[in-house]
Amino acid sequence: MKFDVMTLFPEMIESYCSYSILKRAIDSGVISVSTINPRDYTLDKHKKVDDTPYGGGAGMVLMAQPYVDAYETVQKVEKSITVMLSPQGEPLNDKLVNDLAEYDQIIMMCGHYEGFDERIRDIIKPKEISVGDFVLTGGELPALCLMDAVSRKIEGTLGKIASADEDSFSNGLLEYPHYTKPREYRGLKVPEVLLNGNHKEIAEFRLQQSIERTKLKRPDLYDRYKDSI
Repeated sequence: MKFDVMTLFPEMIESYCSYSILKRAIDSGVISVSTINPRDYTLDKHKKVDDTPYGGGAGMVLMAQPYVDAYETVQKVEKSITVMLSPQGEPLNDKLVNDLAEYDQIIMMCGHYEGFDERIRDIIKPKEISVGDFVLTGGELPALCLMDAVSRKIEGTLGKIASADEDSFSNGLLEYPHYTKPREYRGLKVPEVLLNGNHKEIAEFRLQQSIERTKLKRPDLYDRYKDSI
């Protein structure tokens, strides 16, 4: 998987990708991450990428020319998708993450200030994706969320792909509780069923725990799960 991130702050992306699982995935060639800074494509000698909005109003708007020119330099593979991180976009969820993981390249556009000149959308026609009903200072954190989530779905990123298959939301439920050593801590014991080696009983216990946890914490998900069985 090739990730290309258009950002005014490439250091934010590069720093996050230099640690932990994403770093190992990059080092092993499972994914690649490149950054493109629209400031490098502005025609203004001061590297200006924003200006005041026509019609008035607070804040600044990202100009079309640097972003479109920067985008057009990205080498695209056959199975590529372009994503704009935006509060106006489709909510990012596990199904969408799985869909995105089927591509070979994801180009991500990170906004700032009051957002993009609308002509950027008109020309590039990206798929808009939101990480929630709230507004952030920029698109870098949502881009990293998307990149991290998609990378987990790609064979070779995690030690075992089953780790992603059993995550919360993968089957419409929240994930079951986990335990590790010691068997008892401050009077709290690991459930006996997890110690008996009976894989069928363990699977049934975990499923029941997932159902109960979802019912308690996310009744909306639980209702959808009930309707699906």
